[in-house]
Amino acid sequence: MRPGPLNLITDILGLRVGNAHDPVLKSGVTVLTADRPFTAAVHIMGGAPGTRETDLLAPDKLVQEVDALTLSGGSAFGLDACSGVADELRSQGRGFQVGDQRVPIVPGAILFDLLNGGNKGWKRNPYYDLGRQALSNAVTEFQLGTAGAGIGAATQNLKGGLGSASALLPSGLIVGALVAVNALGSATVGDGPHFWAAPWEEGEEFGGLGPAPRQPAAKAPFPRKRMGEATTIAIVATNAALTQAQAQRMATAAHDGLARALLPSHTPLDGDLVFAAATGERRLSDPLVETFQLGHAAATCLARAIARAVFLATPMQGDLQPTWVRLYRG
Repeated sequence: MRPGPLNLITDILGLRVGNAHDPVLKSGVTVLTADRPFTAAVHIMGGAPGTRETDLLAPDKLVQEVDALTLSGGSAFGLDACSGVADELRSQGRGFQVGDQRVPIVPGAILFDLLNGGNKGWKRNPYYDLGRQALSNAVTEFQLGTAGAGIGAATQNLKGGLGSASALLPSGLIVGALVAVNALGSATVGDGPHFWAAPWEEGEEFGGLGPAPRQPAAKAPFPRKRMGEATTIAIVATNAALTQAQAQRMATAAHDGLARALLPSHTPLDGDLVFAAATGERRLSDPLVETFQLGHAAATCLARAIARAVFLATPMQGDLQPTWVRLYRG
């Protein structure tokens, strides 16, 4: 496997990503959409998730495709971003048709960034407008690091952010990941600059330092965030034609990448969640082998995307945590 030309989830033809954020608020929204509806699924492993319309992503439900997936800051307030995205899609004539009405299907997930130093004293929930703006901003080449849903994100010891990565499989299938990293755990080993995800790094996409020369002794971690203050939310995508059940299996496998890149992960205090998206461009020639490969590629891409999110974070006034670059590259 090697990265696609952009090393972004948008290496998958037809996918676009839009960011919108407010530096004073220190929060934002990221939207994944496509030229047409796509198959989607979800798998949740964190103990404190915040979601919208994830129940309809089960394989036995009526609606099998969605119009967009939304990642947002703002805790429960951020779920309003999905309404902004849905209204903007409706104005474009998009959505599930019921009689003469169209209902855009926009599942979403949120992370907690209410205590990150930004001004959260709004009188009107800002996430509706941020969602609408993010969809309008959707492009193939988008900003990583301190952007969109990751602008106010944090990890145990470093500033978090928005990350993405892609992988081209020999079969012609493409896999990509998009993630907002706001974890209870750490993306780096001990007090040093090395990333847990280093064994899966492609080139020098997050510094090229390789694995840490010495692994720290195992010890029981102590949470540095309080209950509800963490969550890493992600999307893994492919150009394959998948059923909802196959997409859900890809989302499940992708959690391995989250666990490779963040220690600890999937805690009772995180809302760790992975959506899966499949555009259907390429049919599987060998479903058993290729779904196996898609799961592995999704996990690998997600681990890399998490490290890139932290590596590419940039400083902002009032930050409560240092960025990786400022701490280790000066």
